[in-house]
Amino acid sequence: MEHIGTFGASAYRIGELQLFRDADEQHIAAALAQCAIVRLADGKRLQDTFRARLYIVLRGALAEAAADGTISKILRGESVGEQSVLDEATNLADITAVDDTELLVIEADLVWQLIDKSNGVARNLLRLLSFRIRAASALLRRRQKLGEFYRQLSMNDGLTGLYNRAWLNDMLPKMVSTALRAEGPLSLVMIDLDHFKRFNDTHGHLAGDAALRAAAGVIHAALRPSDYAVRYGGEEMLVILPDTSENLARMVAERLCQRLRKAVIFDDMRLPLPQLTGSFGVACLGADMDEMQLLAAADSALYRAKEAGRDRVSL
Repeated sequence: MEHIGTFGASAYRIGELQLFRDADEQHIAAALAQCAIVRLADGKRLQDTFRARLYIVLRGALAEAAADGTISKILRGESVGEQSVLDEATNLADITAVDDTELLVIEADLVWQLIDKSNGVARNLLRLLSFRIRAASALLRRRQKLGEFYRQLSMNDGLTGLYNRAWLNDMLPKMVSTALRAEGPLSLVMIDLDHFKRFNDTHGHLAGDAALRAAAGVIHAALRPSDYAVRYGGEEMLVILPDTSENLARMVAERLCQRLRKAVIFDDMRLPLPQLTGSFGVACLGADMDEMQLLAAADSALYRAKEAGRDRVSL
């Protein structure tokens, strides 16, 4: 920074500075007369980490970068450093001149004197801090919504739109705990698309992806709003049925098995593709089971369906 004079010798007006608007200009001008004015060249960083100070932009502008990369501009008449003065800490913000910029430098002790002697300065400071708190709160809410959006996005399989293993690992233990505590039923249906590797090898991975999407669509459309469909891995899918007994879960699995046989992979197929079928394993939560044992029971039932000839449901 280059020292270029004092405020008392400059042509700048008190009324143009937000912090002193509607305050006693004569008193403020006398208090600021010996305060330094410095010049910060375009692109230069404000390097002042040794003491708490308030800076007011007289000409040009500053850019303040927060720790998360957010950039805010401090324009002519606006100030920066109020927080450092109030908590008596050095200004650690990353502040850079946007243009050749002239700054009024007010030491912390003088800022406190002005606050003590001028109700107008105190009101302006409170108004300024209130505005910044509201802006920070609004930004935080937007980030929280964005964070929740990305969190939800990370919990869904990109190809099928079903929930993924990360979601399952987070939610299934909670569902099992809730069911055990309430002594209510909880059932799983594990699904494996039959001969899917052969399908991929014969018709290509694009057709395979379309088949997975078609199967996921059939499964999702056949469930209640309270049920959950998960892509368990590869061509395996999982349906979670809260408050559902084993017999009712078997009926759901039979319905899914029938609907899967009628699945349309491409609406405009020129060449017929083999019928899409699946094997279904059903398991219901027992009193002494945890989530891993429940998954293992459903997997064992699925294995029995495949051993029995596929395209069927087994318990």
